[in-house]
Amino acid sequence: MANIMIRKSSDGYVFYMPKRDIEDRIVSMEFDSPEKWGGEISLKNGGVYFVEPQPAPERFPFSVRAKRIDGVE
Repeated sequence: MANIMIRKSSDGYVFYMPKRDIEDRIVSMEFDSPEKWGGEISLKNGGVYFVEPQPAPERFPFSVRAKRIDGVE
């Protein structure tokens, strides 16, 4: 599992992994409600990661651990 940061931009969420200097737009997120946020996250470059579902963060940027499922790094 890797530490990542998710921030909001004008066109949605942005995924950033400092250790590998990967930054990309999130194109889909399995859960995106105040009660349940996270799950499977798909990036524009084809990468897919999993963030344990949890209540939505109160503010961004938000740091969390994610597991790579499949795709490009």
